Amino acid sequence: MTKKERALLAVEALKKEYPGAVCSLEYQDPLQLLIATRLSAQCTDARVNLVTPALFARFPTLEAFCEGSEEEIAELIRSCGLYKTKARDIFAMCHVLRDSYNGVIPDTVDELTKLPGVGRKTANLVVGDIYKKPAVVTDTHCIRITGRLGLTESNVPLKVEKDLRAVLPPEESNDFCHRTVLHGRAVCTARNPKCALCCMNSFCKNPVNPIE
Repeated sequence: MTKKERALLAVEALKKEYPGAVCSLEYQDPLQLLIATRLSAQCTDARVNLVTPALFARFPTLEAFCEGSEEEIAELIRSCGLYKTKARDIFAMCHVLRDSYNGVIPDTVDELTKLPGVGRKTANLVVGDIYKKPAVVTDTHCIRITGRLGLTESNVPLKVEKDLRAVLPPEESNDFCHRTVLHGRAVCTARNPKCALCCMNSFCKNPVNPIE
């Protein structure tokens, strides 16, 4: 079985298991998704979703963020971890968006990654969820699961992204990545995955707990 054939099986299996493929971060507009994704670095989506309501209530617009301060942003996101760095990036990002992009969130990975604190994971998420373009979001769940499936031999996000772009149908890639997050939390966990319950156990190349 080729990697592309295995990838197609994985797409269909996860689609049946998790028909509603949505981002677990809560947001109302592109800017909120961009900021929430920056906050999610080394932090759970659940924690981010607890923090962002107060943050976005205090700063409901791009201009509000620009008129605020790093210190106030930092205080509101303190529980997210690395909060000083994230506050600095968010504050700088909002100024660049206002001054260089007329307040419009860019629609390409190349442009998004020019923003302070925005890496390819964040950029791909915005491109896929906001602009509905093919995207591959290589978070820890996606990297772990696609490695076990044998779709990639790497754990380097950029290499994994390239490997997955080569085997996933472009129109399925964004939802596939959302579904790997759900599957990684529920079944294909980092430690002691529930391989017997996995919808992909019949074609998984590297099961951790092989079925007898």
